[in-house]
Amino acid sequence: MEFLANCLHDLTALGPGGVLAMAGALFLAGLAGGVTHCAGMCAPFVLAQAGQGAGGPMLSRLMGAMLLPYHAGRMLGYGVLGAVAGAGAGLVAGVSGLRWLLAGLLVFAALLMFAEAARRAGLRMPQGPKPAFPRALQAPLQALLARPGGWRGFALGLLLSALPCGMIYGALAAAAASGSALGGFIGMAAFAAGTAPGLVGVALLGGFFSRAIGPVFARVAILLFVLNGAVLGGMAWRMLA
Repeated sequence: MEFLANCLHDLTALGPGGVLAMAGALFLAGLAGGVTHCAGMCAPFVLAQAGQGAGGPMLSRLMGAMLLPYHAGRMLGYGVLGAVAGAGAGLVAGVSGLRWLLAGLLVFAALLMFAEAARRAGLRMPQGPKPAFPRALQAPLQALLARPGGWRGFALGLLLSALPCGMIYGALAAAAASGSALGGFIGMAAFAAGTAPGLVGVALLGGFFSRAIGPVFARVAILLFVLNGAVLGGMAWRMLA
């Protein structure tokens, strides 16, 4: 009980309702990026699994497109990353007494979200080198893609949570600002849940989903990223006030 009480107490670093607000913002970021970014970047991994159930009854195709083990693996992988980031930031802030560090992480995350919105609006934004999948994970990835069903789908999702992605950096910064392992886990799990609908659409409809939904949702995604940045920025302001 004492351990649970300590975990719940750690969730107060962002203020009352702060973790829920952060998780909601990251869910929106995942939703926006899931349709406009993840749907293209992760399409090969999703289609490799969804293809196994193609041609069956509609209900079977729908259940196959859900890819529940795969998304469970992704949520766990992202959640662990968030837990590590949150625990690390909380430890540094607690030991050093620099509580503004957590607010700084929120500001950094907000700026990344605003930059993402600006880039999607057509403004030229500086971009770093394109991330590459770690070489050490390429061989296990190929083995899982050869037979991606069942527990292999879960392992594939867990493995792909290590795939470098620009949006993840912003989400991790916001999750780290929670200052706790539990808060970081909740935030990144919410981000992963937000990306799931776009990937389910790709699994069910293939490239047609991106062509039909992508252009329409692109403008909505801009608003979602702006809203996301505003929420994270507001949380940072409240922490510093």
